[in-house]
Amino acid sequence: MSGFTRGPALLFCPADRPDRYAKAAERADAVILDLEDAVPPGSRPAARDALVASALDPLRTIVRVNPAGTAELAADLAALARTPYRTVMLAKTASAAQLESVAAQDRLGLEVVALVETAAGVLAAGEIAAHPSVVALMWGAEDLVASLGGTSSRFRDGRYRDVARHARSTVLVAAGAHGKGAIDAVHVDLADHEGLAAEAADAVASGFAATACIHPSQVAVVRAAYRPTADDVAWARAVLAAADGREGVFRWDDQMIDGPVLRHAERVLGRIR
Repeated sequence: MSGFTRGPALLFCPADRPDRYAKAAERADAVILDLEDAVPPGSRPAARDALVASALDPLRTIVRVNPAGTAELAADLAALARTPYRTVMLAKTASAAQLESVAAQDRLGLEVVALVETAAGVLAAGEIAAHPSVVALMWGAEDLVASLGGTSSRFRDGRYRDVARHARSTVLVAAGAHGKGAIDAVHVDLADHEGLAAEAADAVASGFAATACIHPSQVAVVRAAYRPTADDVAWARAVLAAADGREGVFRWDDQMIDGPVLRHAERVLGRIR
C-alpha cells in the first residue's frame, strides 16, 4: 500500500496568485502551488518570490516545477531551497533520468510526484515509479493527447478516449507495482460535478490515492467520492469480524472471502475520515 497520504483532494493554485494560497490550503487536503502551466513565463520570477514569502504547512504543500532540462526548473529549485517545502511535482516527466535534476538536490531531501503527461512518460512509467526519489505518480490527459498530435482526450459525452484510459491504467499499475501513490488527473469541465463524482469513485475503487482538482468547488465532490458509505463501512467491519480466528478461504453471506477481499475491507476502513 502506498504511503502517499496527502489526499484525497489536491487543489492546484497558480503560484503567481499568493492571495489564493491560504484559501486553497484551507479548502483542500493539500495544495499544489503551480510554477508551470498556470503561470505565464513573464510572471514566474514574481511567482517564485511569492513562493519564498509564503508560510503554508510544508506537509500539505506540493510545488509543481517546470520540466527537466529547462532554465525554468533551475530557477524553481533555487527558489524552493529558500522555502520549507520539500515535495515537488515534476511537470512532463518523460524518463527516470530526468528525475536526476531534482534528485541532485540531496541537501534538500526532496520528494517527487512525477507528472506523467507525455507519450514518452507513459512508456517509461515503470522506471519512473521505481526511482527512489518518487513518492507518487500523477497522469495528465490533455498534455498526453497534445504530445500525440491529437485534439481531445474525451468524447462529447465526457468519456475518456481509449488512449487516455490506457495512460491512466498504465500509470496506476506502475505506481502500484513499486509501492508508490497514484494521483488521478484533473476534470477540466468545472460544471460537470456528476462526471467528476463518477471518475473519483472509479479512482478510489481502482486504487488511486488522490484526485487533483482545479477549482475549490471540486474538492467536496472528490472527498465525498473517496469517503466510504455507511454500507461500505458496515460490510468491511462485518467481513473482518467474520474472519477473526479463521484461516484460508471461507464462505460468508454467500460470498467467498479470502485474503484479497480482506485487504479490500481494510482499505475501506482506512478511508474513514
